[in-house]
Amino acid sequence: MIQLYYRDSRPIYEQIVDGYRQLIIQGLLNKDDKLPSVRELASSLAINPNTIQRAYRELEVEGFVYTVKGKGCFVAGLPKQNTARIQELLQNIEKCVAELEYLGVSREKICKEIQEKSLAKGGERK
Repeated sequence: MIQLYYRDSRPIYEQIVDGYRQLIIQGLLNKDDKLPSVRELASSLAINPNTIQRAYRELEVEGFVYTVKGKGCFVAGLPKQNTARIQELLQNIEKCVAELEYLGVSREKICKEIQEKSLAKGGERK
């Protein structure tokens, strides 16, 4: 399910958070699905359990998962409003647009590409 890329510049816990975030957003993990225990996932990925614990804690802060003491971690579904994540993604778009403009790509071309990608993934969302 989750794949780690050791050449990625992001810390491993961030890769795990991003991986689970994507699985939840894509609907591959549904509300109340149980995540693997910290020990199970640490063992299968061959990494320190503290790294998994940090990733799960981050997902819980973002509202993607919840913890039941003694039972484990479960999918909470899509958070209603995650303003911190929205801001982070919007800043990423700003950086990408600035770099594309620097490379000579027009705003019209950038908007057209975004619109085409959005439509290719199932239409516009609001």
